[in-house]
Amino acid sequence: MTAVRAASQSASILPLRLEKLGYAAGGEMLIEAIDVELAAGPRTVILGPNGAGKSLLLRLCHGLLRPTAGHVRWRGDGALLRRRQAMVFQRPVMLRRSAAGNIAFALRLRGIPRRVRQAKIAETLARTGLSALAHLPARVLSGGEQQRLALARAWALEPEVLFLDEPTASLDPAATRAVEALVNDIHRSGTKVVMTTHDLAQARRLADEILFLNHGRLIEAGPAERFFARPATPEAAAFLKGELMW
Repeated sequence: MTAVRAASQSASILPLRLEKLGYAAGGEMLIEAIDVELAAGPRTVILGPNGAGKSLLLRLCHGLLRPTAGHVRWRGDGALLRRRQAMVFQRPVMLRRSAAGNIAFALRLRGIPRRVRQAKIAETLARTGLSALAHLPARVLSGGEQQRLALARAWALEPEVLFLDEPTASLDPAATRAVEALVNDIHRSGTKVVMTTHDLAQARRLADEILFLNHGRLIEAGPAERFFARPATPEAAAFLKGELMW
């Protein structure tokens, strides 16, 4: 079942609304007064220089951190939110199990019946190109294979929203292409993709809309085509030119 079909059977958790969102630590405001709405459909890419708050913003959206100001507002209740979103990190955690066992564990935690799991695991491995690796220990896989497995493990849960934090940051070009192809497959299945990247070329390939952060503030938000062709702010223009930002 795709995320689209799953969403049709219960209320969607989207749109996601960030209202005056802020986060402070150590007396410093790291995320400040962010107002934006993310709707179902478009792939959202969060851009910005190092230290802009991109990863922190993902963690706030996913509920791994509690905001110190403002609100993260979804539709639906807490139980529904936990079941309908997932997150994959730059360095995914691999359990001491086979590739198939990693997916099986996630499905078991979600309460998927045993009789359904094996078919679901086989389907997920096949559509992510990992069937041949099913019985290998996940921790001996290459970095690119581990990242694809992390995406497969998340996709198997049929999330309505998938957060990706720099999913190809440490991968070679071939592995990056494979991960990007998988991200596009997940998007086409109906899952809302929200990801961070430091790679402008990747953002051009994958983004439908851009959120541009600088010093914890949302400087610009809008369609990717417009952002890259006609940035509306001096900060975004400087970033696209590769200028150092302070």
